[in-house]
Amino acid sequence: MFREIIDYPFAGRSHHLTHHYSKMLLIVGTLFLLALGTAGFAWAEEPAAAIDSGDTAWVLISTALVMLMTPGLALFYAGMVRKKNVLSTYMYCFIAFGVVGLQWLIVGYSFSFSEGNTFIGDFSYFFLKGITHESVSDTIPTYVFVMFQGTFAILTAALISGAIVERMKFSAYVLFILLWTTLVYDPVAHWVWGGGWIEETGALDFAGGTVVHLSSGASALAMAMLLRKRMGYPGETFVPHNLTMTLLGVALLWFGWFGFNAGSALAADSIAGLALATTLIASSAAALSWSLMEWAVHGKPSALGLGSGAISGLVVITPAAGFVTPEWAMVLGLSAGVVCYYGIRIKMKLKFDDSLDVVGIHGVGGAWGAIGTGVFATVGGAGLVAGVPGLVLIQLIGVVVVAVYAFVVTYLIGFFLEKTIGLRVDEDQEEAGLDREQHGEVGYTL
Repeated sequence: MFREIIDYPFAGRSHHLTHHYSKMLLIVGTLFLLALGTAGFAWAEEPAAAIDSGDTAWVLISTALVMLMTPGLALFYAGMVRKKNVLSTYMYCFIAFGVVGLQWLIVGYSFSFSEGNTFIGDFSYFFLKGITHESVSDTIPTYVFVMFQGTFAILTAALISGAIVERMKFSAYVLFILLWTTLVYDPVAHWVWGGGWIEETGALDFAGGTVVHLSSGASALAMAMLLRKRMGYPGETFVPHNLTMTLLGVALLWFGWFGFNAGSALAADSIAGLALATTLIASSAAALSWSLMEWAVHGKPSALGLGSGAISGLVVITPAAGFVTPEWAMVLGLSAGVVCYYGIRIKMKLKFDDSLDVVGIHGVGGAWGAIGTGVFATVGGAGLVAGVPGLVLIQLIGVVVVAVYAFVVTYLIGFFLEKTIGLRVDEDQEEAGLDREQHGEVGYTL
């Protein structure tokens, strides 16, 4: 069975070509891992510290909430595709647990949060070596912190799938998220949260505006350009097959986002309470402003628009959640609905097929949220409204570098996969639907 899985992506290609690219992938991967090890291979030992039961309970719950967001994302995305691709869209999200979940255990956490150097962590926590059930990070067990952060990595990889649904080979997608998490997510997480160069500049990212949303949005743009448009796009009308499913996904994402943002306080304290409040305020404001935009432009507010607005508000408040007060959260939320509404028009101008608007909502929203944090931060950091304009420039530098890095490296990963195993299904499979052709199943039998 394992042999069949490995051979499947190379079907129809010569044995010599397959062997050549397999060796190339092995060599590139080995060299990359060796390079990352230059900062040292010392096993880490966690210092003894006291565990706070309240903090631990909150982060345990938050971890479960963030874990639920990936199935929620699957529902959100799957309802917007055609019914012949509903299961394949689910699969793009759910396979992230299997691939990224294990990658995080083996090297992902170590590359993201070990000391390493200013650009990447080292192998100190390789296979979580040196961490035990008695290890403590601040006031919570280290295992809890590891798994909390792991749910972020899983969700981020799944987010990109919204730009490539209905046309990307499942085998290529599996290899893509493995390489992407290692080469893009882990370094960016280290830059921002693991003691890397962005954190050293004083940039603020409470829960992942740059790490999660901007990186996935920029990467989605690269993959959408590489994969090209779906057959019939944009002339053919692509109607969501089940918007009730999409709105259920919005509800689960909204619910889980409280763990995503408030859980990032890593304690059951006043900052967690602030992040919870700003999250609800911003998402509510964005749902309203997006609906009002549709009402004004199209004459009718749509259910999809209201749901998209809520998600845009959640994206924009993510980097700012623990740094702004409720009134500024409302301003960010109201602006999010307008900025992201027009953000999805980008694909019309650039003429690429971002199937489910990942670039417009997560890319544009993540960028504006990070910059907006520099404008409105007044808690735990001072932004423009507090008389410190320099933070805006610091945030802007982080946004530009992360966006460019994520786009370029993602494009190179996609280009490599295109030249080796191929990225896209053939036209007959795309026409028949990926559920049947890639997974041998159908979503509906009635």
